[in-house]
Amino acid sequence: MNQAFLDYYRCPSCFASFEMANDDLIQSQPGYFKFGPDLICYGRSALSTGQKATDSLPDAFGEVQRIGAVWILPFDPTEVADNLRYERYVVKGDEVAWKKLIRKLYYALRPVLPVAFRRHLQRVWLERGGEKTFPQWPVDRSVDQMFERLMALAAQSSPDSRIPFIWFWPEGKSSCAIMTHDVETAAGLRFTGKLMDIAEAYGIRSSFQLIPAARYVVDTATLSMMKDRGFEVNVHDLKHDGHLFDTHQQFQKAASRISDFAVEFGSKGFRAGALYRNQEWFDGFRLAYDMSVPNVGHLDPQSGGCCTVMPYFVGKLLEIPVTTTQDYSLFNIIGTYSIELWTEQIEKILKQHGLISFIIHPDYLDCPEALEAYKKLLDKLVELRSGAELWICLPGEVDSWWRQRSEMTLVAHENCWRIEGDGAERARVAYADVQNGEVRYTFQ
Repeated sequence: MNQAFLDYYRCPSCFASFEMANDDLIQSQPGYFKFGPDLICYGRSALSTGQKATDSLPDAFGEVQRIGAVWILPFDPTEVADNLRYERYVVKGDEVAWKKLIRKLYYALRPVLPVAFRRHLQRVWLERGGEKTFPQWPVDRSVDQMFERLMALAAQSSPDSRIPFIWFWPEGKSSCAIMTHDVETAAGLRFTGKLMDIAEAYGIRSSFQLIPAARYVVDTATLSMMKDRGFEVNVHDLKHDGHLFDTHQQFQKAASRISDFAVEFGSKGFRAGALYRNQEWFDGFRLAYDMSVPNVGHLDPQSGGCCTVMPYFVGKLLEIPVTTTQDYSLFNIIGTYSIELWTEQIEKILKQHGLISFIIHPDYLDCPEALEAYKKLLDKLVELRSGAELWICLPGEVDSWWRQRSEMTLVAHENCWRIEGDGAERARVAYADVQNGEVRYTFQ
């Protein structure tokens, strides 16, 4: 039950002083409950749980007991983390037949529909769900805050009231940011050159996700040009037709082709079209990482969200979640070119020391207002790179670091702690303690 906590912090296992209540007390079916007044969890619990996040939910925090140095929990934190990250709280069968039919008709008619009309249809579709309270908009940190509250408990029972762990990012960087571009049309592909010029002016490199089997032709010259300029290329769906996850058999065949295209592109990463996904099937990919899971999916065609601002492993695949609102949703659904929402999301993620990830489509930077908003966003990132010690990197660098960190260990050495493992020279020892009721992080 402690593995997810240990993986998150990379602290020695002796500090994970948690045990679960007697199995006889645990409910057989998962449901919603709270862990503190403002944190919603989903899983099996010793409390009677709610079937909706909006129900009057019991607070499991009040049921936590301490026996010596051990904390007895009325739930399994690893199970809860997996349920939230893998979106297992989403009602099964929500993708009913009529939704599949509408999506099939839309993609069939898409080539002949005017852009303005397509955007109107998409706005109506994305607004269909009304107000949603869970995951929490505009950034959900449920998984991260659960682990943070467990860390506060662990620190209280530690002999020196603090817990050593391996800091989240290399060189002690406060947080991480990546910029990604999903290229959806031939016009968008033609605009990538100008987009690279803009990014280079800010000293930022990004990744381009290219559709391999539809809409436009990806030639070797384009791939070489992007890579030679220091940008990254990843695979974007197969045909971007909304059908990748219709059936498991169909997905398995498509995933094999996608993996082959990744070899052809020289890529290690993937993002599904319109962020459609089924994380239970991700083992069908022969890839290093995926970028298809939103933190909060309220404005995406598929609802849900992973409820974390940190990368996490789905089997051997690293999930690098989308933690901010897509440019399309900002410009065309919310209807603004202000970066105020992006700024709010950035601030919330910085507070959690998490990953700030953006999707900016070259296809949608087709007006001066959109392009100006993008440049303002880059200005903000450059400012944070200097003032807030933000690590701006490529998705592939996040993958490499997170894999290295997952294999590092902390060992006691001459009254302090030392990190061992590949890449340890870039890692930093941090400590977690509790000040004024909140977890505080400091460096060794």
